[in-house]
Amino acid sequence: MKIIIAALTMLFLGAGPAVAADPIPSWPNDGSSPKFFGSAVTPNPVPHTPVPEHPMMSDNGTNSMHNDAYASDAYEGSGPLGNNLKQTSATYGVSECATIAFDSQGRIVGLCGGLMGFTMRLINPTTLDQISTLDMPTRNWAMSGNLFSDLCGGTYFFLDKQDRAYTLTTGNQLWRVDINGNAMTHADTIDLNPAIPQGDCALATMPDWSGQIWFATKGGRVGVINPATKAIKTIDLPGQQVFNSLATDETGSMFVVTDRNTVSLHAPNGTPQVQWSTPYDRGTRVKPGQLSQGSGTTPTLIDEDLVAITDNADPRMNVIFLDRTTGQELCKVPVFGANASNTENSLVAVGRSVIVENNYGYSNPFVTLFGQTTTPGIARVDFNNGNCQTAWTAPVSAPSAVPKASLANGLLYTYTKESEAWWFSQWYFTAIDVHTGAVKWKMRTGNGLQWNNHYASMYLGPDGAAYAPVMQGLIRFKDQPAS
Repeated sequence: MKIIIAALTMLFLGAGPAVAADPIPSWPNDGSSPKFFGSAVTPNPVPHTPVPEHPMMSDNGTNSMHNDAYASDAYEGSGPLGNNLKQTSATYGVSECATIAFDSQGRIVGLCGGLMGFTMRLINPTTLDQISTLDMPTRNWAMSGNLFSDLCGGTYFFLDKQDRAYTLTTGNQLWRVDINGNAMTHADTIDLNPAIPQGDCALATMPDWSGQIWFATKGGRVGVINPATKAIKTIDLPGQQVFNSLATDETGSMFVVTDRNTVSLHAPNGTPQVQWSTPYDRGTRVKPGQLSQGSGTTPTLIDEDLVAITDNADPRMNVIFLDRTTGQELCKVPVFGANASNTENSLVAVGRSVIVENNYGYSNPFVTLFGQTTTPGIARVDFNNGNCQTAWTAPVSAPSAVPKASLANGLLYTYTKESEAWWFSQWYFTAIDVHTGAVKWKMRTGNGLQWNNHYASMYLGPDGAAYAPVMQGLIRFKDQPAS
């Protein structure tokens, strides 16, 4: 018990910024189980149509939390195969870099949240040393909700082709942060407050194909910014709230999932307009592991014709495919067990299929202590000729990770935790075969709350390394040559 109290104290007091990539602190029983399970794999690529490159954002796989304009959460390149896998970690205090991009030099650009607010970090992708940091506005405690689920400002950003990050702040501003050499500079500000009602907050941002910058607020307001004039025009989605990010395609359409509808908008003259709005079954309650009574997914665009989301139906959540032009529901299929299914993370597009993760039971980080975990389930749902069906379901518990797929090697990367003895709280970076649902290998990262990744995303870097943000820092995984 003394070990647990000491670790919790260290986690919530923090350790300050890491100067030379100090490793994430471990518990004494970290070495009580094998480090690596399974074996390395041979690449088995996934047939697919590549996502178009956005004209404003940096290359696909480097520009935002969900990888690209389609929010595919899938990479064209490969990640680790499990060959002599090496793990490196760094602590930045209580600071989780939930959204990561990679600049033109392959360096990590992270938006990292802590107890008081958010920090932009430029990080060496190999050593995880901090190259530069930029403090963002602090949290407004009077406005903030639950510390562990407050998404207002500081959650999403995107990186453009000139190594400029556009990030929302807790003060309802859009900052442009320029990366010049080894420095990060707050170069410009667009104040969104005149366009946002009192008590509401900016939550997500994304540029459309013409370069207009969109944002969505928690209260269901969608805005369009003219980057040249900084003029803002908005539209309200009455009676609806937003808790996830945006997706856009080359037609100029912007897609958002509210807690009631999937919505397609466009702004041909700078004024946002609804093209279609399709309701879904939002269920009867906020299930444990959810931020709202509604879908927990960012809309995922597939090829030229589909949008995929999840609903919040009872007794089982459904994966839903919609026609991207009309909003017509094409098919839906229930996933996971009765009265034990929900997700708070984006779907992963693998060809004409999506992968969905069950987050039921993750109400806060403490539910994973003392050997506990959440309801298992990761499933692949296929879309074929207007019909959808579940291809496989893996009995794997991934409490809150945003999983990612490599289309080049056929692996899904996620962050898992098993049910085990009360004195363990072990976390694993886990690789699952996209084709079969089999767990191919997993690496134990650490034991304790500091290793919890708490709604953060997995990432693959340009050099083939993988990254897992956790509550007290960042972990890197990279294959190594045979010794």
